[in-house]
Amino acid sequence: MSHSFTPERPLRVAVIGSGPSGVYAAEALIKQSQIPTEVDVFDRLPTPYGLVRYGVAPDHLTIKSVTKGFEKTFSDPRVRFLGNVEFGTDLTHDDLKAHYDAIMYTVGASGDRRLGIPGEDLSGSMSATEFVAWYNGHPDAAAREMVLSATGVAVVGVGNVALDVSRILLKTVEELRASDIAPHALDVLEHSPVTDVWILGRRGAAQAKFTTKELREFGELSDAEPVVRPEEVTVDEHAEAAITDNVVKKNLEVIRDFAGRTPEAKPRRVHLRFLVSPVEILGDEDGNVAGLKIERNTLDDAGNAVGTGETEVLPVQMVLRSVGYRGVALPGVPFDEKRGVIPNEGGRVLGRSGEYTSGWIKRGPSGVIGTNRKDATDTVAHLLADAGAGMLPAAAQATRAEIDALLGERGVDVYTFADWQALDTHEQTQGQAQGRPRAKVVHRHEMLGHRRK
Repeated sequence: MSHSFTPERPLRVAVIGSGPSGVYAAEALIKQSQIPTEVDVFDRLPTPYGLVRYGVAPDHLTIKSVTKGFEKTFSDPRVRFLGNVEFGTDLTHDDLKAHYDAIMYTVGASGDRRLGIPGEDLSGSMSATEFVAWYNGHPDAAAREMVLSATGVAVVGVGNVALDVSRILLKTVEELRASDIAPHALDVLEHSPVTDVWILGRRGAAQAKFTTKELREFGELSDAEPVVRPEEVTVDEHAEAAITDNVVKKNLEVIRDFAGRTPEAKPRRVHLRFLVSPVEILGDEDGNVAGLKIERNTLDDAGNAVGTGETEVLPVQMVLRSVGYRGVALPGVPFDEKRGVIPNEGGRVLGRSGEYTSGWIKRGPSGVIGTNRKDATDTVAHLLADAGAGMLPAAAQATRAEIDALLGERGVDVYTFADWQALDTHEQTQGQAQGRPRAKVVHRHEMLGHRRK
């Protein structure tokens, strides 16, 4: 049965995931005035903001300022943050259908893609996603004992994440102290023996996916300098004349500037390599990474990388793959295994009345933080249209008290937005005492110990 929503019985929406897509969805739901609405935003972690906290590079603090707007959304009485609640365990799909008129899945893409080459499971080979989670203090990775004994590191991929992990490996401890990098990572990186990082792209410099601002930063590091082989960044004049993307044009300018620089003999180097593909990770007798075999490529007429058979071995002891994120299936929710997304049409989950999706789990891992605002707004427009047309099945137990009672009966230790604000204040206070913007609390049990008094 459908329902006409009123201030006394508002539209009740559950948002699964408190990253940018989830918060933007909540914002769009309460900004409209046609349908009275209440939103509960769930996250399996005690902390909100998803990739803004755990994915954005710790030295890119300006990007993280977007959370000021997120705080405004969570401070609205119509929106609640319910952290430390795991979908599929603490709350099932059936629970949500009984307590909410609509559900929106905004869980991002927490998985990663593999290279599919021999040696990928050697010790010292991992995804950039894992490395980012470790240095950003994600609770799932904070307890990991990261042994950083490599002098050479290969980073496979030419997107911004590849640049981020490379930059973090190359920065001095003084540069890193100005960031909000997790304390345990700062301690390890302070004693890092890394001298050389190779960033590897299978196609040419004109096909790289990074942005110019992130690229330029390699020319501004205090103890590291960029190294580029001119022959690997040569672009056919006809192909270059056809480039219309200004970001690509600026990237080529910066890369050519790097290639033409006189070496400064700094103690660390970042080697930007193009037209090369990893073909095998080599190991030592103890099962550790001992080198990376790469093959030189050419581009065919369609712009695809084609191996030439000419190989070389890079002297690396660590390999980080950064070749794309991938969505992970949710219990009881349709999933397109091939694309790594929830199957949907305009954000409406296919075959599911009253269920919606937004962000990377909707469209795949593309765009920047701001891209998710329009994406969420578009999905919310469909949700509200369905609600206005009486197409949403009304939930039988649609009150805050009833969902709170259910969580209480199951012994779920819900972490509220006020609890997060107390933790946020603690982290900033601890950071200021150390001359840093923030000292992150990284273990779940410690987070749960910091609450609103």
